[in-house]
Amino acid sequence: MSDYEDDVEMEDAPGKPHTDITFSATDKAAGKRSAANLPVEAEDNLPWVEKYRPASLSDVSGHHDILATINKFVASNRLPHLLFYGPPGTGKTSTALALARRIYGNQNLRQMVLELNASDDRGIDVVREQIRTFCSTKQIFAGSFDKSQQSSIASFKLIILDEADAMTSTAQMALRRIMEKYTANARFCIIANYTHKLSPALLSRCTRFRFSPLKEADIKLLVDKVIEEEGVNISSDAVESLVTLSKGDMRRALNVLQACNASSTPLHAPGQQAREGRDTKRDLITLETIYDCIAAPHPADIKVIVHTLLKTSNIGSCLSTINTLKRTKGLALADILTALGDQLSEVDVPAQTRVTWLEGLADIEYRLSSGGSESVQTGGLVGVVKNGVALMENFTA
Repeated sequence: MSDYEDDVEMEDAPGKPHTDITFSATDKAAGKRSAANLPVEAEDNLPWVEKYRPASLSDVSGHHDILATINKFVASNRLPHLLFYGPPGTGKTSTALALARRIYGNQNLRQMVLELNASDDRGIDVVREQIRTFCSTKQIFAGSFDKSQQSSIASFKLIILDEADAMTSTAQMALRRIMEKYTANARFCIIANYTHKLSPALLSRCTRFRFSPLKEADIKLLVDKVIEEEGVNISSDAVESLVTLSKGDMRRALNVLQACNASSTPLHAPGQQAREGRDTKRDLITLETIYDCIAAPHPADIKVIVHTLLKTSNIGSCLSTINTLKRTKGLALADILTALGDQLSEVDVPAQTRVTWLEGLADIEYRLSSGGSESVQTGGLVGVVKNGVALMENFTA
């Protein structure tokens, strides 16, 4: 197959009839995935994570320094190989897709961009066949793009490798050589959660950008927008808890919000069609709804545990309180430890007592992750807190 045929086969077949499709909104609708060329009915059925995926670099939440640097690369037409790394849900994939749309425009994405999820296609065969074939061809008709979309003119192709830290070491070594050989034809955007799983040779060939967890203000900005556009009936304290519990993960925040919104929708009678829309009367999403959806311990339950541990001298009563809450609320000890650490950090105690508590909780969490018994570690939790209380009493004596 010739280079020309490789590029042409991505185009629509000549003579194939085209049908008119109504699209959702104009490309100027910020925050909407209108640029993804989806019909209205298809967009309504999308998960909110995809429906509100940024359509342009200006729509990406947070990471202003990274976006400014990338925009300068594009404006000067000197884009290097890129490595985006950081925790999940921080905008790595969204930034890469928005970058591709910024460079090529919507009409040229299919010809100029190859997106692969390396966690699915992680072997050397993918590198040798798909990636090398795509890199070895050059777009012949690299004409001007639509100026209204502010896309730059670039003759090179873009390969987006998502979750590249799941690639085998052999595939990474093969990819290293391809990146060098076909730099004139292609640029790579490698996306990973953990850089220590990537080979040093691969890291040295990329300009690295770390995507840190998003700030709560950035998450709340998009959450408020989704609440308004989707007509979500949610209390203000529930919104604050949702933003806090997401821990900088925008994907988690939107998924939990959509799940809570779905659970607050009344069930329709048998034989009747479900009614969905902004005018649908929904139950109020409360603080308890958010915690139940995430399966995180309620603050009130943690306060009960803290009060019992600090004020009750009977060890059996302390164990009974924790085990009862675990059984009735379906809580895991690991989740209780995380919430308990936050609560104990706020208790007004001597510094040495706080250090004893936090160090003990860390040891228990480590033993749990190593396969330790929950019942035994629950007893260890009571002992750690009681040791801190005894230490505090010695200070005041």
